[in-house]
Amino acid sequence: MLKRMLMTSMFACLVATGAQAADDDALISFKVMTPETALEAAQAALADCRQRGFQVAIAVLDRFGVTQVILRDRFAGPHTPETARRKAWTALSFRTDTNALVDVTQAGTPQSGVRHVPGALMIGGGVQVQAAGALVGAIGVSGAPSGEMDDACAKAGIAAIEEKLAF
Repeated sequence: MLKRMLMTSMFACLVATGAQAADDDALISFKVMTPETALEAAQAALADCRQRGFQVAIAVLDRFGVTQVILRDRFAGPHTPETARRKAWTALSFRTDTNALVDVTQAGTPQSGVRHVPGALMIGGGVQVQAAGALVGAIGVSGAPSGEMDDACAKAGIAAIEEKLAF
């Protein structure tokens, strides 16, 4: 009988300890870019593209995929704001820059099916924004002559805010 009570008591302690550990994980903390930081990144990306002679649109999304900023240069095509947003959303959602997704999602590859995910756009120019290894958002650029050039402008936008993201 004593052995049974001891076992029951030990089991209860283990369950209680597990419940307490679960309580510790009930809430999480995370960082989010401020709208001002998102705007600064978008402006820097736009300036970089202009310097290269490209008329583009820039979209910056927060870590949850919510649009924080969209900028469209005066002669950028009417499709570019939505294309930039979708590129940023894709990089954020798949946690991979879209330039890398172009190759790994080609027809005939095992990952090609993700090209059919609504809203996903596997074209270069969507780049993750990370701070100390944590995903805090994404930036998408559309309108340069190639995805690689869109990608370069997006990375210039991120470079402009890197110091602010170091925490």
